[in-house]
Amino acid sequence: MLFLADKTLFAWMCDIRRALHRVPELAYKEKQTSALIARQLDTLGIPYQLGLAGGTGIRAEISGGNGRGATVALRAYMDGLPITEETGLPFSSTRSGIMHACGHDGHVAMLLGAAALLKDMDLPGTVVLLFQPAEESGNGAAAMIEDQVLTGVDMIFSGHIDTHYPVGEITVDEGLICSYTDPFTIAIHGSGGHAARPHEAVDSVVVACNLVMNMQTLISRQINPSHAAVVTVGRMEAGTVHNVIAEHAVLEGTIRSAHRETRERILQGLERVILGAADMCNAEIRLKFFDSLPAVINDMQATAIARAAAVAVVGDKRVVSQGQPSLGGEDFSFYQQRIPGCMVRFGGRREDGAVGPAHSARFDFDEELFRYGASWLAHVARHALKSLEEN
Repeated sequence: MLFLADKTLFAWMCDIRRALHRVPELAYKEKQTSALIARQLDTLGIPYQLGLAGGTGIRAEISGGNGRGATVALRAYMDGLPITEETGLPFSSTRSGIMHACGHDGHVAMLLGAAALLKDMDLPGTVVLLFQPAEESGNGAAAMIEDQVLTGVDMIFSGHIDTHYPVGEITVDEGLICSYTDPFTIAIHGSGGHAARPHEAVDSVVVACNLVMNMQTLISRQINPSHAAVVTVGRMEAGTVHNVIAEHAVLEGTIRSAHRETRERILQGLERVILGAADMCNAEIRLKFFDSLPAVINDMQATAIARAAAVAVVGDKRVVSQGQPSLGGEDFSFYQQRIPGCMVRFGGRREDGAVGPAHSARFDFDEELFRYGASWLAHVARHALKSLEEN
């Protein structure tokens, strides 16, 4: 077992995380976050490029190998979520309605911690540090790629905090680990009328409710039960007052699927459900998909490197599998469409159990995981450079 993050570095990462946690920012608005990262990179003496991916993304570079050798990228993300925090932490969010409810503040802290470790290492190549905006919405990875952050990069790695696992465990899996993600909006246009005379109107609320229920049959009756998939409607809006039949309704939701053929079947099925509802109810219904994500599929060689680095940091017995692919979405997949990559999970469960799940108002994690996460990021970069050089 090997530890690289000492007490001083650990405390520094905690300070960074807590400073970021107090001032969470939503997708593409991470200006204070970006400025804080830049100040820390200045302290470390690491050169960087600002203003990427709409203005807040950062690409830093630690050069080794005397300008020769491979180039490996490490990625973290910066954005928070539109959630009002209820953790009661002494460093809780100071911004109403916004919090770091997925650990991105911790991801930034760990990548900066890894940078502090890497800058003092004898590297056989170059390590690129990517601080990405808008993972939660807006596909920030795609925006970073458009700004050429992967130019010259041979392989990429990332990790995500996961409170389903105890501190000190790292999950490493080859192949598909995160699902295809297809957010959608359905706009329903009926015709309004008096609540007492429904026959004179087309009730968009009834249409919307029928749609929500019929969507569920796409999974229960049209998809192979052994293939993981879900259709969730997370938002519904309709009507203005109690005694008026609503003319318009909007549904917003997401489709998650762990197999390409399952995804296509659900997308086609949703279109059929909508056509049928429109015809049956005499309503106009429009379906729109946005910010879709491909699946995260870990490359075989990158996964072998990630596993070796994890074993070096936490020991063989604490390198585990996540099991079945998650139905969570991750825009790390965009990087993997360009170059080989691997994403792992860092165990961060608080043993007191007094926190909520990711994307909840009570989400938190055990900061002790920083020792392992920063060390793994540094190890995987150095190990990848050596492996790529040898091959």
